Amino acid sequence: MSEVRIKAETRTEFGKGAARRTRRAGQIPAVVYGHGGETRHVSLPSRDLTQALRRSGVLLELDLESGLELALPKSVQRDPVRQVIEHVDLVIVKRGQRVVVEVPVQTEGAAIGGGIVETVLTTVALEVEATKIPQAILVDVDKTEAGHSVYAGDLALPEGAVLVTEADALVIHVVGPQSESAGSGLDADEVAAAAEAAESAAESASAAEGVEA
Repeated sequence: MSEVRIKAETRTEFGKGAARRTRRAGQIPAVVYGHGGETRHVSLPSRDLTQALRRSGVLLELDLESGLELALPKSVQRDPVRQVIEHVDLVIVKRGQRVVVEVPVQTEGAAIGGGIVETVLTTVALEVEATKIPQAILVDVDKTEAGHSVYAGDLALPEGAVLVTEADALVIHVVGPQSESAGSGLDADEVAAAAEAAESAAESASAAEGVEA
């Protein structure tokens, strides 16, 4: 779990025009809410926030006028073309409070026999303490074979974490290697025969063109 302190400035202007001016000034508009307090509109340094959100499960320590507050990114809006952050919603949390978050699934190792590891679920939902959010759930697929499957209930979770995703949800599946001819529905011999026939037809066509000339 990583915590990043970031300076938050109160916003007094709202609307699309104000948001554009905020972004031009190198800041990102944000809304902070939670724990029964009033919703606060702030702006955060674009560079600092962008770097912080590259970390999975990051917890932001907001330096507000009222003091320091811990917050989790709840919603991040990005420009559909440039993929830069345009707006974020943050929810205030307390140390020791349990929250439900989506945690990335990562694999390590390689299947044997040319097996291909498919990640069916890229994230799983966990209930954890706000200050103990894991950056990722690692799944060891080293030396697994085609047909091997890992379900959410099989995952090794950090101490204190509770699985929210359905236990029978398929997370990882290992499939067999696919031959180059798989897409055509032909086996290797049929593909070779088809290639020879095509080559023979091409030679015949070339010879015919020579006679006509």
